[in-house]
Amino acid sequence: MTRLRPFHQASWNEPILHEQTSPGERGLLPPTVEPEIAALAGDASSALPGELRRSAPPGLPELSQPQVLRHYLRLSQETLGNDVNIHLGLGTCTMKYSPKVNEELIRSHKVADLHPLQDDETLQGILEAMWRFERTLCEVSGMERFTFQPGGGSQAVYANALMMRAYHAARGESQRDEILTTIFSHPCDGAGPATAGFKVVTVYAGERGYPDVDAIRAAVSERTAGLMITNPEDTGIFNPHIDEIVEIVHDAGGLCHYDQANANGLFGITRARDAGFDLCQFNLHKTFSSPHCSMGMPVGASGVTGELARFLPAPMVERDGASGRFYLDYDRPDSVGKLRAFHGVPATVVRSYAWVLALGGEGLREVAEVAVLNNNYLAKKVAEIPGIEISFAEGNSDRRLEQIRYSLERLQQETGLSTLDVARRTVDFGVSQYFPSHEPWIVAEPMTLEPAETVSRADLDTYAAILARVAKEAREEPELVRSSPHRSTVHYMDPEPHNDPERWALTWRAWQRKHGEG
Repeated sequence: MTRLRPFHQASWNEPILHEQTSPGERGLLPPTVEPEIAALAGDASSALPGELRRSAPPGLPELSQPQVLRHYLRLSQETLGNDVNIHLGLGTCTMKYSPKVNEELIRSHKVADLHPLQDDETLQGILEAMWRFERTLCEVSGMERFTFQPGGGSQAVYANALMMRAYHAARGESQRDEILTTIFSHPCDGAGPATAGFKVVTVYAGERGYPDVDAIRAAVSERTAGLMITNPEDTGIFNPHIDEIVEIVHDAGGLCHYDQANANGLFGITRARDAGFDLCQFNLHKTFSSPHCSMGMPVGASGVTGELARFLPAPMVERDGASGRFYLDYDRPDSVGKLRAFHGVPATVVRSYAWVLALGGEGLREVAEVAVLNNNYLAKKVAEIPGIEISFAEGNSDRRLEQIRYSLERLQQETGLSTLDVARRTVDFGVSQYFPSHEPWIVAEPMTLEPAETVSRADLDTYAAILARVAKEAREEPELVRSSPHRSTVHYMDPEPHNDPERWALTWRAWQRKHGEG
């Protein structure tokens, strides 16, 4: 029997620094400038053009060093995540443990002190790492070239949409202005091409939880530029007809993009190119075990076939065959252009490269096998909880891969509590709130769980026990669940004020204006 341990997180109700300001407080008192130095240096601000100078000093908070230290240490005690507790509830995000030895690599001055404007001759080490990891991803996916410039999976999807558009324009087929996607694919598979100017056609799932071949065939036309699809989709079901779907789009003249953010159950088992795809993307900040860092250091690795390589964003890392030296190639006349400043996030590439080198080919396949095993083990435990069901399970013998979208519809009907109520209550047991689903909720009262390969069997047992406990409470003490969380850093938030745009404030100055203080 799994015993749930007591939990109560530190809760400081910590105000933001602006609210803690104490006029006159200082964290550092710089020495007074000697008259001789002041006369020689002059007024530093005078070197700035007038239009760049502030009319008044910025309204920064005034605090002592202990105040600042306490603030951030208190915030550090109010966090949950993989390094603190079980963190498998953020389905589609692949929240795995990331080896800390890789953090030592990126803290080296060889990575941390790099500057994007250095001469190529002084960047040979990092360029070689990027070049070799590109070869690795080509092997994993079957593609021929990759770029690490996109700042996340969504931007990589956008990059691939731009390359689709450039490909058709080069062929004189600019009338191809439609992109097909599916309802259980990631929302960026529609948002990316929409941002690139395409009309998005969304194909819904059939009875087995994935789009039918006939539905794809009915959606394509002479205006089809391509398909953007996640497989397995967020239900965790792998579409067994994926190669046939790709062929249908190709026959219509379109290209096919494989969203491989859900690749954690596919390493060494399937490859995008082997299914006929022309483009794909990986999220290094999840699937390849580089931390999400609160979305501060993501990399969406975008891969393409040789035919599409000329459209990749510039610069690309190349190797001179004669000298063996590496260099950044900006001479790419057919490139879709830059997607972000400089060359992406090299530190994230180094982490991911180190992870793959440590595992090797056999290790990568074991990652996929254990992730799938963990998911199906958890599914068996969760499916035994009254009121929770696996979506599209009836008459569907297909095993799920790395995640599952469950339904708490029956629990909601029996208790009146929603999946959002249950998710909030799980926080009281020291785990991060799970992800219900992207909107719209095609699966009623959804709950999407994704246990990666680094989650232990004991962790899975504990998480299932927490869900069972909350489901039991929903029947016996519904108000306890409805008013949760009670032992976390946050409390139940009344959604009503947040539906009023007049009360929204995204910055401190906006808040001051709306409250008549600025």
